[in-house]
Amino acid sequence: MAFDGIVIASLVHEFNQTIAGGKIAKIAQPEKDELLFTIKNNRENYRLLLSVNPSLPLAYLTDKNKNSPLTAPNFCMLLRKHIGNGKIISITQPGLERAVEFEIEHLDEMGDLCRKRLIVELMGKHSNIIFCTSEGMIIDSIKHISAQVSSVREVLPGREYFIPQTARKLNPLETGEEEMAAVMEQAPDPVGKALYSHFTGISPVMAEEFCHLASIESSVPAAELSEAERIHLSRTFSLAMESVKGGQFSPCILYKGEEPVEFSALAFTALPADCCLKEFSSMSQVLETYYASKNVITRIRQKSSDLRRIVQTALERNYKKYDLQLRQLKDTEKRDKFRIYGELLNTYGYELAGGEKELSCLNYYTNETIRIPLDETKTAPENAKRYFEKYNKLKRTFEALTELTEETKREIDHLESISAALDIALKEEDLTQIKMELTEYGFIKKHGPNMKKQKVVSKPFHYLSSDGFHIYVGKNNYQNEELTFKLATGNDWWFHAKGIPGSHVIVKSEGKELPDRVFEEAGALAAYYSKGRDNEKVEIDYIQKKNIKKVAGAAPGFVIYHTNYSLVAVPGNKLEEVN
Repeated sequence: MAFDGIVIASLVHEFNQTIAGGKIAKIAQPEKDELLFTIKNNRENYRLLLSVNPSLPLAYLTDKNKNSPLTAPNFCMLLRKHIGNGKIISITQPGLERAVEFEIEHLDEMGDLCRKRLIVELMGKHSNIIFCTSEGMIIDSIKHISAQVSSVREVLPGREYFIPQTARKLNPLETGEEEMAAVMEQAPDPVGKALYSHFTGISPVMAEEFCHLASIESSVPAAELSEAERIHLSRTFSLAMESVKGGQFSPCILYKGEEPVEFSALAFTALPADCCLKEFSSMSQVLETYYASKNVITRIRQKSSDLRRIVQTALERNYKKYDLQLRQLKDTEKRDKFRIYGELLNTYGYELAGGEKELSCLNYYTNETIRIPLDETKTAPENAKRYFEKYNKLKRTFEALTELTEETKREIDHLESISAALDIALKEEDLTQIKMELTEYGFIKKHGPNMKKQKVVSKPFHYLSSDGFHIYVGKNNYQNEELTFKLATGNDWWFHAKGIPGSHVIVKSEGKELPDRVFEEAGALAAYYSKGRDNEKVEIDYIQKKNIKKVAGAAPGFVIYHTNYSLVAVPGNKLEEVN
């Protein structure tokens, strides 16, 4: 994620348009490293969230409130004492640093007008909220940093505030095109790394974007760029910085299917084939949406970890069993050889006098000479009997193993389909259905004979195609079964990734002929909601529902079909979900 100086600049621009000049009505500290301000400005109420959590430092405007502890922490009480009812005079960003400075005007204990500075540093594990006098003397901070913790800077009451310049980077807002070109000429690093290593506030993601805009490979050493390439890159970089200085931002989130993968304050132009871009009206909306979605996905993955472990353990056990069964099955391939030995011994055994170690004779099945090993202590009929016994034993083993191997393969297919369902689960209700299936098929033990069946409210994905046709995608095997054999009617179309676990996709035809674009969109969904979603292309089988048959005795969602059509689809989901 690119929470860099450009994102901070976008936030500062937004704050200046909304809360600058506003009055601080309320200060709360919901978490030990988080503040929530309520600010009144232009007859509107705004909530400003400032979080310096080491793993997730954030600053944005939000509509949501948070519960606060009954007793306010000391830092919160200090802020209430000094700047409660204060007025926000200005909101600035030093250079393109990952810091926001609020200048606040208030009345002191004597009733005199004075100013304070609240500085929010959003620098990963070094993030902090620091409260200072107008001259830069630290009054207090939400985190105290002593000399024992940091040799670079102490953050303690009475110390002077400054931003440590440990990397000696240039301010890109003040760097001219010629100076930047000179930096690139001398930099030994690849172009992308040179950009974020030499300039403040530039993330690796934005460095890649600038390289793409300038049509330059980010992996090429900066020093090897031609003069024309350096000039083009410098001009591209300079234009981007002019947009930042002019407040011309395009807040957006890059999605891969349902999952947000990246966000930016400037528009992305280098879009991966399986991703789509969604624009927002403010950077605050981007951050709130991005992290809310990320939190949902993270929480679901945490909640599904036990189910994943059960499925993975069962899969590994079945993989080992299947490999062993295949090896044993291969050993039975020599059974026919023993049968032929027995038959040939019965045919040509009269030629043996006794005591021979082998018989050389004509194999009338192939018209070739064959050499049959013998036990010299046994007669020809006894040797023939011994070979027939070996044949019958291997034949029985083959028949039993064939059935067992097919059963193991069915179980592997079933477990892999459940694993695919876990990959696309987005809600707790989705996990409930998967857990029910695992319990029903014995992968999870029931807690009691009368275990209550849980109420399930999980529903399939529902999309509307570009041509107005309804498309349904099953999230798990139960939903696949219901979509195919209850929702779909004879002339509806059924899609599925060929030969790999995935969702059933149903297109309701409503008795109409589907346009080609609908087949492409449904195929892309079938590819995306399958185990092949990370592949560049996936082969998709599609057929009308009336030609789909249920496999007798198989797990839910397993079907058979013949004379199907095929298409090749790029996994993706560019359709809006219907509520």
